[in-house]
Amino acid sequence: MNPLKTERDGGILLVTLDRPKANAIDLKTSRIMGEVFREFRDDPDARVAILTGAGEKFFCPGWDLKAAADGDAVDGDYGVGGFGGLQELRDMNKPVIAAVNGIACGGGLELALSADMILAVDHASFALPEIRSGTVADAASVKLPKRIPYHIAMELLLTGRWFDAQEAHRWGLVNEILPAEKLLDRAWEVARLLAGGPPLVYAAIKEIVRDAEDSKFQDAMNRITKSQLTTVERLYSSEDQLEGARAFAEKRDPIWKGK
Repeated sequence: MNPLKTERDGGILLVTLDRPKANAIDLKTSRIMGEVFREFRDDPDARVAILTGAGEKFFCPGWDLKAAADGDAVDGDYGVGGFGGLQELRDMNKPVIAAVNGIACGGGLELALSADMILAVDHASFALPEIRSGTVADAASVKLPKRIPYHIAMELLLTGRWFDAQEAHRWGLVNEILPAEKLLDRAWEVARLLAGGPPLVYAAIKEIVRDAEDSKFQDAMNRITKSQLTTVERLYSSEDQLEGARAFAEKRDPIWKGK
């Protein structure tokens, strides 16, 4: 049984993690996810991806402990994109939306943190419980203190306590909270909005954000002005940039071609 369901509508790819009972990720599933997201990244006609979980209870609880008990090594081959196919996938320069439909804990929360936007169902709950089993939420330890206030991030990492969608929204961890019946509709709505936008600009934004994450402001700006970022240079010499200027002057909507 394929642990992923995919649906394509124009430039939008919906990826649903579907591994009953809890959508936990084993090595095989992680490798499949990596291939799916790599194909999405490399497809010039693909614009936006949505990642969600099957059912109403679990988005993803992270690592499949049953598979680990059967021999899956925690330091095994997760595939091209690292755990869940997204965390370490290089040059993912397209928007990814996480539609969190239920529990997102451990590696599942880390997977959501790999997206650019997070929409959450109103009954979603979150935690980083690794501390209780004597291990470390490594990706979350890198990402979470950069996303929410430091002291809150450290509390969540050091205690492993659960928190609900409302608290996640209060700290800015999720963009929107929605009823279950509206979660995917809203995800598709946002995805269609983004799919109609300029893909070369999105790519430049994502590369600039990644490059600047640990840089001083002026150092980051210098790399842009010295033509050291590939996506920015491609944008500046593109037909799309000319189209944007023409459309503005002609008072019409631009037609983006991604080139």
